[in-house]
Amino acid sequence: MPNLTDTDEEIAARVQGGDTESFSLLMERYEEKMLRYARRFLFGFEDAEDLVQEVFIKAYINIQGFNTRRRFSPWLYRIAHNEFLNAIKKRRHAPLLFFDPDTIFPHPVSSDRADRDFNEKELRAVLEECLHDLDPKYREPLVLYFFEELNYQQISDIMELPVSTVGVRLKRGKEMLRKVYKKLHPFYE
Repeated sequence: MPNLTDTDEEIAARVQGGDTESFSLLMERYEEKMLRYARRFLFGFEDAEDLVQEVFIKAYINIQGFNTRRRFSPWLYRIAHNEFLNAIKKRRHAPLLFFDPDTIFPHPVSSDRADRDFNEKELRAVLEECLHDLDPKYREPLVLYFFEELNYQQISDIMELPVSTVGVRLKRGKEMLRKVYKKLHPFYE
């Protein structure tokens, strides 16, 4: 029986070994993250919770194919990525984008922790406001980077893109986001 200190990979190995009840621990650990990812990636989808359940069902069905020597979270995010893209295609819904604090807020960020926290909150508010106007191929990396706090390599694993492509999409997404922001706020310098 797994305990709360087991790694995701250890729990997955137990599930692969027949302890199917342990999958609920993985669901508990990732449910909020998957819901947050779904809501930001799938603007206007009322059924984000249903799609997240589909992600967990697919993960459970395919858990035998998971390599426990690798990290569990990119594997699960990849399943979510595919499920969400399929939902977008079915609905013929479009936009997704990315964002860089230096693009919107070109002033230097203070080293003071309180200032950094404020700037992060301000940045996330801007992202929330403008993200839905971006193309999905740019929105997703921005969501993964700024809201899920994943690094380029993790995003690369999830999206099955080279790390350099992730960097390019983030850069272009930030540029597009800046244009959207300027359109919404014409007096922005």
